[in-house]
Amino acid sequence: MRPRYKDLFDRMRDPDPVAADAAFDAVLFDREGALPDLIECLDRSKKDAVLRFLCVQLLGFSGARGAVAPLIAALDDRDGVVRAEACRSLEDLRAADALGALRVCLDDVDAEVRLAAAEAILAIEGRGAADDE
Repeated sequence: MRPRYKDLFDRMRDPDPVAADAAFDAVLFDREGALPDLIECLDRSKKDAVLRFLCVQLLGFSGARGAVAPLIAALDDRDGVVRAEACRSLEDLRAADALGALRVCLDDVDAEVRLAAAEAILAIEGRGAADDE
């Protein structure tokens, strides 16, 4: 992992919300350039659900097709909040290749994950709330 991103990922866990938000925004600003480091951070953060959540969220904001595979893998995270955010991030990316994995999430034990998966599927298939207006 590049030192710049290691430092930013560490600072995203800073107890000072201003410092944590600034680190998050710095990674967000880099978007696709941060992709390899985000994927590595997600993989290495086995004991930190908050950092995994933030990485999943940033992967969704990246707009990068390379984010889809790690987000599909995050649908199996042990933390329901991370799984739900992975659904939302796949929705943000309009990842049609994730529809099968999202459908599996419709049977998740966590209601938030089931709802996020259903919303993602509808949005990706083009049947979201905007279509009802």
